[in-house]
Amino acid sequence: MKQLMTIERFCLIGHTLALAFGLAGLLLVLPNADFIQALPPFGQTAFGWSMANGGVGYILLGALTIALYAYRTLGLQRWLAFMLPSVLLSLGSELLGTSTGFPFGEYGYLSGLGYKIAGLVPFTIPLSWFYVGLACYVLARAGLEKIHLPEWARVMGAIALGSVLLTAWDFVLDPAMSQTPYPFWEFKQLGAFFGMPYRNLSGWFGTGVVFMSVASLFWGKAPLNFSRNQLTVPLAVYLINFAFGAIITVAELDSRFWIPTALSVLLGVVPAIVLWWTATPPNDATAQLENVLQSSIQEPSRAEETPVASAGISQKS
Repeated sequence: MKQLMTIERFCLIGHTLALAFGLAGLLLVLPNADFIQALPPFGQTAFGWSMANGGVGYILLGALTIALYAYRTLGLQRWLAFMLPSVLLSLGSELLGTSTGFPFGEYGYLSGLGYKIAGLVPFTIPLSWFYVGLACYVLARAGLEKIHLPEWARVMGAIALGSVLLTAWDFVLDPAMSQTPYPFWEFKQLGAFFGMPYRNLSGWFGTGVVFMSVASLFWGKAPLNFSRNQLTVPLAVYLINFAFGAIITVAELDSRFWIPTALSVLLGVVPAIVLWWTATPPNDATAQLENVLQSSIQEPSRAEETPVASAGISQKS
């Protein structure tokens, strides 16, 4: 398990560095043609390759980080029960969207995100739905555990809140990826919401609800009593990906785009941090685990005790 944690941390660091490198390339290097021309031929080739494949790299590292995290903390069954619906259903939604305009509006992917499935959707896009989607859902479900509601209500709340977090990320992602000088996709017609169609937002929310609902059916109603430490990776992944889109949006677009950025903070960043904070503190989680282990050890011996011995133990306790 320690080896998995080490690999997971390296993947998270690589994911972060890849996003930082992408930011530097998009905001500093590409606009500076003199800098690129001053590079030796090998440097120009390396830079061109890295910019062409950087999007693929950061998404693969993000997906691998969350896959290792899910396997380590949730187990094989829950990991696959979330990953498969999120990848397959989001791919179906994207293929439908790029073919018919439903549910996101009429749009199409450009180059830079890898091989396109059916010539329409880069293979990396469903992976991004998976890794950010799982981060959102785990934060929502674990953060709601302490609220005194029926278990089914907490599960439904986690689906709704997780989908809101996912959609809030799109408030900065879509402008950054479709309206800046170096886009990765484009809408056929600019929408009324800062260049995005309103149905793009409803499509994001609806897609999240669908695959989180399917995953929830496989997960069941068992509580997800994670400590803050156990939620650090999902929170870090969410905040890092928000920062990537937000920095590009604010730096490359005009001041109007501070509004969707602020909405993303209000509906995404703030709730994500609050959910992380309201989760079980590390000390409480350790104490709960110790109580469970102690109970499981003492239970067999209690069955063999005589009434007198049991009374004696009761008096001592």
